[in-house]
Amino acid sequence: MGESIDHERLQMLRFNAYAADTVRELERPLLDDGVPLMRMAAAAAAHEAKRMLGAQGVALEDANVVVLAGAGDNGGDGLFAAAQLAGEDARVTVVAVGRGLHDAGFAAFAHSGGRVLVLDPEAEIPGCVTGFSAGEAGERLRVAVDLVNQADLVMDAMTGIGVSGALHGIAATLTSALLDSWGIDGRTGSETIQDHPGERPLVLAVDMPSGIGVDDGTLPGPYLTADRTVMFGALKPCAMLPPAAYACGKVTLVDFGFDIDEAEPAAEMMDADLASSAILVPSVHDMKYTRGVVGLVTGSTRYPGAAVLGTSAAARSGIGMVRYLGPQRAQDLVLQALPEAVIGKGHVNAWVVGSGVPASTDTADGDDIQRETITRLLAHYALTDESGTNDDGGNAAMKDTHPDAMPPIVVDAGALDLLPARVPGNVVITPHAGELAGLLTRLDAINGPVTADQVMSAPVRYAQLAHERTGATVVLKGAISVIAGTDPYDNNRTRTLLCGRAPAWLGTAGAGDVLAGMIGALLSQSDVSGSPDDTPAVADTVAAAVYLHGLAAAIASHATQCGWRAPEIYGAGERNTGYVAGEPIIASDVIRVIPQAIAKLIG
Repeated sequence: MGESIDHERLQMLRFNAYAADTVRELERPLLDDGVPLMRMAAAAAAHEAKRMLGAQGVALEDANVVVLAGAGDNGGDGLFAAAQLAGEDARVTVVAVGRGLHDAGFAAFAHSGGRVLVLDPEAEIPGCVTGFSAGEAGERLRVAVDLVNQADLVMDAMTGIGVSGALHGIAATLTSALLDSWGIDGRTGSETIQDHPGERPLVLAVDMPSGIGVDDGTLPGPYLTADRTVMFGALKPCAMLPPAAYACGKVTLVDFGFDIDEAEPAAEMMDADLASSAILVPSVHDMKYTRGVVGLVTGSTRYPGAAVLGTSAAARSGIGMVRYLGPQRAQDLVLQALPEAVIGKGHVNAWVVGSGVPASTDTADGDDIQRETITRLLAHYALTDESGTNDDGGNAAMKDTHPDAMPPIVVDAGALDLLPARVPGNVVITPHAGELAGLLTRLDAINGPVTADQVMSAPVRYAQLAHERTGATVVLKGAISVIAGTDPYDNNRTRTLLCGRAPAWLGTAGAGDVLAGMIGALLSQSDVSGSPDDTPAVADTVAAAVYLHGLAAAIASHATQCGWRAPEIYGAGERNTGYVAGEPIIASDVIRVIPQAIAKLIG
């Protein structure tokens, strides 16, 4: 399990996630061949439990471990792991949350001499007292909560990939009672157990934390956040998709040898290998026009700094030229910061619009010189029966050009409310949760308003919805950013890419302006390199820019912390997991180190 994994498989294991149904299909041939997957899973879970205890200075013979076990195979994994820990002199108690326990797992645990606490009066578990009164059931629940809170480590094996939706029954009741005892609201996702160190035991999730959405990454009800999750066979989408990914803690993946070469991932995380392929390394034959030209209609008289940040970021992202269109004050500041910028109209390979441009609700009369320019430009991207237009929007080569043949365009911030109802995939929108909520509300008001909280509770769903409604490639910004575009092999399917490379220090004013400029730069390189500017190519390039943005922020802040960390592979040697908080940064710091980030990727 993991000792001799080649690089290509390692990348697939670490950066692809597969839906529950796909995982079942992948494991079926191994089960048919008699491969003891449950025993392998249990051995890995027990190993991770000992590792977590050891890191806290708790010797196994002194450890107090509680296993929360459901009736299915996930509970079986936990029971076999519990038997192994008990056999090595740990004090182990199993709390049965269902009406039964996995037969072979229960037999192994009983043989080890461990204790079992049954919570369901109607349970049928050999040798265990059942049929007790409602009053005793309540007392047993109180005892279970006390046992957990006195434990050094809790192993969560209540539910696995066979359960969808919110926890129910005793599992839900116990989870809610535990969260209440820890002072955590496990129904909103606003807090995690990491926010309360020292107030609860370590939690190790078996395959996935109970109560999270395995395939959609949602938090449909009370759930247990794990310090570490030991996941079996392949990553499930919940290990990548926010907000559920935050509940998984650090992930250790046990490679069962699934044949994943032809399996279709449900989610893909951008990594350094993929990001580096989007960077155009110049040859001796290149010059400024062949390295990519970005045109920016950003900033405004009120917010000129966005123009400086976007143009500076684009210029440092490996392109040949930046063109800037904007009011005089913004022009002066751009030239002061970037004398290489060219002011005015001309040929471009990609556009960036909207950063620092007042939205309609942010202007006295709903009018602004930048908004007028952007409106004319975006008209060329509107998909209608008659896509042609007579206005050149600042680029004479665009006259009567079909939207699909237009240069890629990044639509940010104040330009989002100017987006046509339907556009091709070479239009990239970069909203945060509040902006996406506003966009969806405007486009689909008949079904009522969408709120930022709704978007944050199911960011993948809403990013995909925005792509399906508009046709645009969507970048929903966050600790784990979601990129939604068209699947390269099926135009009727939305492909989901994710990126969680950035440290939390990147949550600072102007960071979005920098990102927009960087996306425009990489898109302009793609345009001149001969890559087709269809939706799949755009989505890959955009995700690479988001990764580069995060990497630059990590370099600038000297932080190892990030929104998502790739799993360790069990048996392949522990990766360096040292945590460095880093230091505060501003957006300009990110721009300064973009060249270093590029060098790191292509080196």
